[in-house]
Amino acid sequence: MPPSSRCAESPRVRADEHPVAALVRRARADEGSASLEFITAGLLLLVPLVYLVLTLSAIQSASLATEGAARQAARVYVQAPSDAAGRVAAARALDLAMDDHGVEGEPALSIRCSPRPDVCHTRSGWVSVDVAVDVPLPLIPPVLDLRVPLSVPIEATATQQVSRFWGSAP
Repeated sequence: MPPSSRCAESPRVRADEHPVAALVRRARADEGSASLEFITAGLLLLVPLVYLVLTLSAIQSASLATEGAARQAARVYVQAPSDAAGRVAAARALDLAMDDHGVEGEPALSIRCSPRPDVCHTRSGWVSVDVAVDVPLPLIPPVLDLRVPLSVPIEATATQQVSRFWGSAP
């Protein structure tokens, strides 16, 4: 009975075969290695790609949140009845925008006024709101003592004009 083709291709050394020829024959046998190569190459390419998508989505979300927060904070500030009420309303708008977009990190809010920096609510005056937040990189614990920055700074500015009728009796 002739040996089957499977037995002829087995990686064992045959009695009449030279040991070097057996090594060459075993090296050429690629049975089952395609799936292993696919998994290895797939993981090497897929893991950085997934991390890049996560990082870019966190940065884009923070960018949209800071821009919306600055714009809305400037709007509510110029419509507030006083500077103190305007600061409270601007801080509330900032917190709401950051929570809506799921941005982690402590945002900074600063308000500038012109032409009079000491009094923001002046007729036809300008109010500029600056919002800044540091977005932490995903999947990196902050306890690591790395010499590279672990966050991306995002800043946005919005300017609104106070109504020329502000402060006049209705």
